[in-house]
Amino acid sequence: LFDAGLSREQLEEEGLALARKIALKFSTKFHEKYAEHPYINAVIDDVDVDLVPCYNVDSATKIQSAVDRTPFHTRYITDKINGLIDDVLLLKRFTKAGGIYGSDQMTEGFSGYLCELLVLYYGGFTPLLQATAEWHPHILIDPEHHAAKEFDEPLIVIDPVDPRRNVAAAVSLDRMVEFVELARGYLESPTEKYFLLPPPQTMTREELAALLAGRGTGLYAITFATPPYIEEVIVPQLKRSMIAIVEHLERNGFAVHHAHYTMEEERCMFLMELLVTELPNVRIHKGPPLWNRVNAEKFREKHVMSSLPGPYINEGKYEMEVPREFTRVEDLLTSETLLQVRLGKHVRQVLAHGWELHAGAECWHAEFAPFIAGFFDRCSPLVRVKREWVP
Repeated sequence: LFDAGLSREQLEEEGLALARKIALKFSTKFHEKYAEHPYINAVIDDVDVDLVPCYNVDSATKIQSAVDRTPFHTRYITDKINGLIDDVLLLKRFTKAGGIYGSDQMTEGFSGYLCELLVLYYGGFTPLLQATAEWHPHILIDPEHHAAKEFDEPLIVIDPVDPRRNVAAAVSLDRMVEFVELARGYLESPTEKYFLLPPPQTMTREELAALLAGRGTGLYAITFATPPYIEEVIVPQLKRSMIAIVEHLERNGFAVHHAHYTMEEERCMFLMELLVTELPNVRIHKGPPLWNRVNAEKFREKHVMSSLPGPYINEGKYEMEVPREFTRVEDLLTSETLLQVRLGKHVRQVLAHGWELHAGAECWHAEFAPFIAGFFDRCSPLVRVKREWVP
């Protein structure tokens, strides 16, 4: 904790120096990471530890950086947790086993602090699940009845130490609904199997090849160097970029069945399963309706000498055939047009230096094997519990 009178630059400089000194004393494995400001991530006695400098303020409403809230969170929970520690541990294990624990950008799930607040608010693990079974989107939980603004996230839990903050802001609609599903399943048939971590997913190259042969779809992967920024910065950009690439494919006639992305330490991947990978040389280009006289006449005169069919009238509008820019999906995914879509800033910077395109079983790589396995084994947490653990 540092004096609130320090400038942000002083906090970063002095805080990082102290964090590095502590890491040198207690750890042999540490490195600098970046979020709102730099900090040190270290492994101490086999425990992953973040050494993060923050301001010493007397109220959470006076924070200058997000991490300044942490001491207030700790005090709030410590003062109220007696008698409910086991319930908190149960909930954290329950959400971990269900794959919904963690407020990171890839998981979009429940943070440890959120789990603690939910147990405190409902008075225990079982009462929480009973209430959760009836949750609906945009439910509001305000432990101290002091919300200072409105929120539109699927789950709203007002921070008891900061009325302007939604502790559940990171929770996506899917993770919230998966929690509801798990709660209903557990209440219907309570079993310890809801607390067992599922075995890691994996897939061999040969298994992937056999799977694709049976599905009859086309699988393509774009891989590139991971941008040198933290997950909280890069993952939203990967999501935005993936959406833009899918839209680019579909604008060009390539129907996408499923697409997802992942960020690993060295490389990132966009993985796409397509229903169509090759198209005819021509496509239909639609023009304006004839009653839009000015534009219709411009369209007709512009294309009057076309060597392909059209312009002709179909359902009151001009149409014509035009050459297709890309007839093979490989050509589109290796073209510079990929850099013209709405990519995330840092993703674009890396892709500007090049990327690799893989097709079929060649998409497989040991680094991405768990991700690829999960890509093809999509099911809800409750379905997974019933498949893998319930006799």
